This record gives sequence, C-alpha cells and structure tokens, in this order.
Amino acid sequence: MVEQFVGTWKMISSENFDEYMKAIGVGFATRQVGNRTKPNLVFSLNDGVICMKAQSSFKTTEVKFKLDEPFDETTADDRKTKTVVNLENGKLVQKQTWSGKETNIEREITDGKLIAKCVMGDVVAVRTYVKEA
Repeated sequence: MVEQFVGTWKMISSENFDEYMKAIGVGFATRQVGNRTKPNLVFSLNDGVICMKAQSSFKTTEVKFKLDEPFDETTADDRKTKTVVNLENGKLVQKQTWSGKETNIEREITDGKLIAKCVMGDVVAVRTYVKEA
C-alpha cells in the first residue's frame, strides 16, 4: 500500500497553511518563509523503511521510519516531536506529539494527486501535490 506514495511529488496548491502553522505555534518569520515555500515531497522505500524527504530552496528535511514504530523527529520549524506513522484505509497518517500538543498529517492519493491534510484541533490545511514524470 505504501508503494503508491513512492516517487517525487511537486506541490501545486496550499490552502490555510498559515493558520495551521499558527495553530502549532510557528513564529511569524518562519511562517512567512513556510507560506512562500513549495517543497517537493520525495518518498522512497527500502527494506520496509520509508524515507520521506521535503525538498525546497529554503530547507530540506528528511525522516526515515517504519510504519507503527514511534521515532524522534525534528520538524522543519524545529519542533522536537515524538512521531508515529500508520497506514489507515490507504492513508499515511503521521501523528506528532510535543509539549502536550498533538497534530496529524494525513496523506492520501486521490485521482493521481497526493493530498496532505494537516490537522491541529479544528484548523485544517490542505496541500496538494502531483507526481513528477
């Protein structure tokens, strides 16, 4: 099921991301950069280890993980989170917890597009990607 995510995905739209960054506690300056950045997402799979890389001219972040196994993550905005990624109904669901807070990022493939839904409380941002040929 994870195989469908493998490849390079280019961002084509981002909705409500500023509100989401505010909700998770990202400062103004970092939000300005985050709103202008359109990262590519690169997924690869090697012996059951998933590598998820977000590449942009500003910053590249990479995490490697196995499904259902918690790991320590340092996010692009420098939060230190306890993260676990599960596969739920064909969606990759990434749960990040830090300082008593929790956010979920759900990624799914719909009509050939990768839809990333970032959820913090009642704030939802949607980022859409298309696969590069």
